[in-house]
Amino acid sequence: MLAALDHVDITGVRDTFTLPTAFRTISDAYLGHAGSTSGALLGIWFREFYRAAEKGLTVANLAAAARQGLDTIAELGNARTGDKTMIDAIAPAVEALERAVADGSDLAAGLSAAADAAGRGAESTTDLVAKRGRASYVGDAARGVIDPGALVISWFFAEATGPTAS
Repeated sequence: MLAALDHVDITGVRDTFTLPTAFRTISDAYLGHAGSTSGALLGIWFREFYRAAEKGLTVANLAAAARQGLDTIAELGNARTGDKTMIDAIAPAVEALERAVADGSDLAAGLSAAADAAGRGAESTTDLVAKRGRASYVGDAARGVIDPGALVISWFFAEATGPTAS
């Protein structure tokens, strides 16, 4: 499993802010300050989770938010699984969440399955040549490196499985 960033005080965020507030703040930060296409796409991604958290964080709401985020990002970025983008981690995580809903799994089990799937998806980008995004400009030079966007998505799901996620 890929390790999450250790310099973000996730516990502090969880203890200080409501989940919708945290997701909205993250979304606004990406949309307003991150720059580049990935900043906008991550802002859109987190905005869907803000909307889901306002409805109540259930595995069904989370799966719906993840699906909407995936569909929007794929449409805007014209990317698909195998293009060496964040989609390579998002798509398997969404599929895992949707399976969790179909199986009647609880939120913790759905998040765990999504984290595992996102981690495997991110790792699958290592030997790919990028077809979209900035990495596509360097061709084979990006081979051997996990796609950064996919890695960030895997970190997001890994952190979501923490002790206060359920």
